[in-house]
Amino acid sequence: MTGMEEYPNGNEGSFNSEEADGLVKECIEAVVGGDDYSLNHVNKWTASIVERCLTQLVKQGKPYKYIVTCAVMQKTGAGLHTANSCYWDTAVDGSCTVRWENRTMYCVVSVFAVAIP
Repeated sequence: MTGMEEYPNGNEGSFNSEEADGLVKECIEAVVGGDDYSLNHVNKWTASIVERCLTQLVKQGKPYKYIVTCAVMQKTGAGLHTANSCYWDTAVDGSCTVRWENRTMYCVVSVFAVAIP
């Protein structure tokens, strides 16, 4: 499979990380919006963000299996470092990581898209 094959719905086979980036940002905004950090809400927020991202990605109808991770951290001045690495077919598989913040928290979401053969 090449990265430029067309699928029945007209979408290309290669993962569009810029499109996914925008989609993830919209999902974070919809769930957390202008809320302040709250320990009591973090589990609900992270679950809602990953579920919403998966739903929106699947709605695109592209031939991928998706993995979505989300971390929410209160802004306290502490350092936060993340990294990921993938061993896959870079012609069709892809990923994106979105770092979002407001005045009280950070949210880091990673999306991994693995092409379905």
